[in-house]
Amino acid sequence: MRLNAKAMAIALLSALMVFAAARADDDRDHDVARRAVERGEIKSLAEILQAVRDKLPGEVTSVKLERERGRLVYEFRVVGARGRLLEVYVDAASGEIGRTREK
Repeated sequence: MRLNAKAMAIALLSALMVFAAARADDDRDHDVARRAVERGEIKSLAEILQAVRDKLPGEVTSVKLERERGRLVYEFRVVGARGRLLEVYVDAASGEIGRTREK
């Protein structure tokens, strides 16, 4: 299912809300992510959404940037077919979908 402009805006807004609600420690994590994007080590959320929007199986409801096994990974929460909540993990450097699991 393709993400339309509204879904993309909701995903971006959700990501901003996650960062805005973060504690002071998490603010440093946000700075780490921003610097990683600036250095070209990871793709921005907008780039990732553009790259995977045809592959995400539904409507994006939230986005987090996490470190897993030393790599940064975008975690998308997606409401998929039949209302199922899915977590979709995307490598922040390559934009490749790593795994999808039902919540």
